[in-house]
Amino acid sequence: MIYFNNGREERPMIDLIPAAYIPIFIFLARILDVSLGTLRIMFVSKGLRGKATVLGFIEVLIWIIIVAQIFQNLDNWLNYIAYAGGFATGTFIGMYIEEHMKMGIQIFRIIVDREREELIEALKENNFRVTSLDGQGKYGPVKVIFTVAKRKRWQQLANIVNQFAPNAFYSVEDVKHVSQMDEEVHPYKEDLITRMLKLKKGV
Repeated sequence: MIYFNNGREERPMIDLIPAAYIPIFIFLARILDVSLGTLRIMFVSKGLRGKATVLGFIEVLIWIIIVAQIFQNLDNWLNYIAYAGGFATGTFIGMYIEEHMKMGIQIFRIIVDREREELIEALKENNFRVTSLDGQGKYGPVKVIFTVAKRKRWQQLANIVNQFAPNAFYSVEDVKHVSQMDEEVHPYKEDLITRMLKLKKGV
């Protein structure tokens, strides 16, 4: 597409890409676009509004540029292949990046034989906050163990379970909000005014 300004020929910057390289450009841009979209969805699910907003802006901007290229080259079927291939590849790469970022918090449910106190103690020793309940499974009594931890600690927890209860059944779910995390828990300290009031009341 060519524009003229006071008799001078001008080309949009996007048209500076040779036609032979447009499918490659669409493919790579679509990978970036979809990868950012995958991460944006992850940030939205975790309540990270600022990061999700920035990624959403960049994602849509890239998408508009891609669509503009396709409409300017409707007769090139390679553009459609590049668009679909970039979408598929971008989905895979986005999921790969999200998996290795290890962001967020997860709840772990572990079901083991009832006599598994050594597993519970091992989790506590490694600073996992544990809640355990007695339950009834298909083959008899079981112990249901709950713990909430940051996603980056998943492998540590799995290693402990495999060591002390290799036949345990466990499931994992993402958690959007928690009231406290292990490293955020501090002993409760009363302020000076509260202590003075208690002394005045004779508590």
